[in-house]
Amino acid sequence: MKIMKKSLLYLFMLVCSVTLFTGCSDDDDAVVYPIDAEIAGVYKGTLDISLDGTTIGSDIPKNITISKAGDASVNMELKDFNFMGMDLGTIALTDCALEKDGNSYRFTGKQVLNVTQYNLTGDINAQGHISGNKVVVDLDIAAKLGDLEQAVKVVYEGTKLTGSESSEAKIASFIIDDEAVVEQPVINEEAGTIVFAVNEKAASFKFTPIIEISEGATITPASGVEQDFSNNKKVTYTVMAEDGTVKVYTAFVEGTRSVLKYSFEEWKEGTKNDELLPKDLWAGSAAGAGFLGGTLLRKETREDGTYAAKLITFEYPNEPSSLVPKITAGSIFIGKFDMMPALQGDRLSCTKFGLDAETVGLGGKPLRFKGVYKYESGSNYLDASNHEDVKPVDIKDKGQIQAILYKVQTGEDGKEIVLTGHDVNTSELRVAVANIIVEDIKEYTPFNIEFEYLQEYDRNSKYKFAIVCSSSKDGDSFKGAGGSTLIVDEFEVVCE
Repeated sequence: MKIMKKSLLYLFMLVCSVTLFTGCSDDDDAVVYPIDAEIAGVYKGTLDISLDGTTIGSDIPKNITISKAGDASVNMELKDFNFMGMDLGTIALTDCALEKDGNSYRFTGKQVLNVTQYNLTGDINAQGHISGNKVVVDLDIAAKLGDLEQAVKVVYEGTKLTGSESSEAKIASFIIDDEAVVEQPVINEEAGTIVFAVNEKAASFKFTPIIEISEGATITPASGVEQDFSNNKKVTYTVMAEDGTVKVYTAFVEGTRSVLKYSFEEWKEGTKNDELLPKDLWAGSAAGAGFLGGTLLRKETREDGTYAAKLITFEYPNEPSSLVPKITAGSIFIGKFDMMPALQGDRLSCTKFGLDAETVGLGGKPLRFKGVYKYESGSNYLDASNHEDVKPVDIKDKGQIQAILYKVQTGEDGKEIVLTGHDVNTSELRVAVANIIVEDIKEYTPFNIEFEYLQEYDRNSKYKFAIVCSSSKDGDSFKGAGGSTLIVDEFEVVCE
């Protein structure tokens, strides 16, 4: 009887062993999915992150990589995963079981998260769905930060790349069309910064940037969306290339500037010449040469009803002399015009350029000189530097607009030195100049030029400041073309 029981036990064990072996034999008919052809690749998309049901991040650009782990399993890799300012590195799910679901695929996977740097641990449960070239991945993370337990939900949606996409992710231009922005944004590609300066009297620091980016790329936030840059706020712009390459830029106000403006709205009208006001600020050649019968300065009405200053080079129709030049450039300048030196044969000393910086309202170290102009050269250029030998020259006339900052210094006579037509372009007292030579242009054209510093600026020193405009750039040598016309408006001096 015992022998029979023992035999039955052996028989039962044999049957069981055959049964277990048969269950494993399914591997002979294991499913093989076309992973390399249909699934594996790099996917470009975005992440949405929520913490305990509250959204803390959305549309965050990211790429994931799905690769073949086995005939019916895949690996998924999400690099550079950040959560609440913590760099969690790479989330790598390996050997995720793959199942076919109609015309799509599903996969599941797990990973244990352990980031000692932040005392963060967690269990990651992943579920993915792949349909055509689209993928959706849900990551449920039971996170523990120290003693704090949190439920983190990450949803990724992406599209499989073909491999021919561009990797360029750049901001090509960043423009803010607002009067309050006195220095347009400057892009530092290496540092990933975009900085600009604002008028210190700006009523608002909310601006709407117009942005151009690499072809095929996307940017978040979008171009044309108002942003708040007040209270030193920084706005982060994320550019994603066609292939998912990401470049991050930070835009912010680098500083405020004082702005000195001249709009040429005040005039005293005359018969041949108009007078630019206020007289204690502006002077010009019309004060001296107007009595010769020429027109050198006129108020110019613009399309919007505002005024500009129109400067005209005058060719004296009769024989010149040591007192009466053949060519007189139309000019306006900050300073004074004194006729007395001309009566003594020193015509260049009539123009006394510059007033005290405090008098003109200069608010600090000049950085940029801005404005608009248009220009038309006269047809008959003359070299009248020698009134006894006036010669025509076959060249085009050009105008000049410049701003000059120079040191206040006392001369041997105990009086402050004032630059004149003799030395305004050469004096060693000059500290900074912003100069533009203009040629024929029919439409109003903006200029925005930096001051070139010839010597160091000292906030404790005393300075004079001048803006000088001439319809003939060599008018100080009595060279130019009669009828050459320079029209200027909207001058601004931006100061640190």
